[in-house]
Amino acid sequence: MLHYIGRRLLQLIPVLLGMTFIVFLIIRAIPGDPAQVILGQTASKEAMEALRASLGLDNPWYIQYFEYLGGLLKGDLGESLRTTAPVSEEIWPYLAATFELSLFAILIAVIVGVNAGIISAWFQNSWFDYTAMILALVGVSMPIFWLGLMFQYIFGIELGILPTGGREEVRNPIESITNLYVLDTILQGRFDQLGIVLKHLVLPGIALATIPMAIIARMTRSSMLEVMRSDYVRTARAKGQKMFWVVYKHALKNAIIPVLTIIGLQMGLLLGGAILTESIFSWPGVGRYIYEAIGFRDYPVIQSGILVVAFIFVMINLFIDVLYSLIDPRIKYD
Repeated sequence: MLHYIGRRLLQLIPVLLGMTFIVFLIIRAIPGDPAQVILGQTASKEAMEALRASLGLDNPWYIQYFEYLGGLLKGDLGESLRTTAPVSEEIWPYLAATFELSLFAILIAVIVGVNAGIISAWFQNSWFDYTAMILALVGVSMPIFWLGLMFQYIFGIELGILPTGGREEVRNPIESITNLYVLDTILQGRFDQLGIVLKHLVLPGIALATIPMAIIARMTRSSMLEVMRSDYVRTARAKGQKMFWVVYKHALKNAIIPVLTIIGLQMGLLLGGAILTESIFSWPGVGRYIYEAIGFRDYPVIQSGILVVAFIFVMINLFIDVLYSLIDPRIKYD
């Protein structure tokens, strides 16, 4: 197992290097000059040239790339052109916000989606099966921006029971330790603030969970239907075991492998693709951070932000692969 993990980590190096090169070329093809964006439209030509020189933007693209690559090898993600702060320090609060939101969303998606898929397969062709699959189809087809706006209108404006944006109350800010507000409030014993944080998580979390929840439910149903027809399931039922234990103990363990693959992919997509949800609910996540950096032509932030998200995506997939062998002993990597 350790040999497999080491080999996968070595394979990660060329993948990330290729990704940095592609992103480097693409973002420099975006129209606009970072110096002009920083100084404004009325800046003189001399001032813009001086700023370009100080930022190293007057060098050929390949020199800029190798300078950026040399910094990465030293663990330096560069400095933001807009704020001059190190990206490695600046990105963590945004990344923590996205991670907290994505984890909350994937928990909802897994708990609801897996159980909905299991019950649909258990009671195939029942009213629950038809209803769950129709809702799953609606969930996959529903645009997140529309769903988010509807949630804000219904639960935030009309009913007034949930906040419509942000991570905390402005008049009662949270003392940050890890920038994971749920964890911070627990560590400080501020359970009153914990309730506030969870309320802020509900609407964006459910909106973000809708599509992965639907996909997981459909995949779980399909996988469970195949397993439920297996001989060992019929044998377990013939021995008189209760259907609940047959489904959740025997069938689910063998049906979960393809579902885990979907969960891993969806978690990675949530981390990198939560920008719509973050924009609608004013969530200060890494998606908005990179999006705003694109508007300012902040090259180091864009490059490093995408690199960090890609690294997390690959590590999640590696974790899922390792989890396969822990769940199913027939899968060996050595």
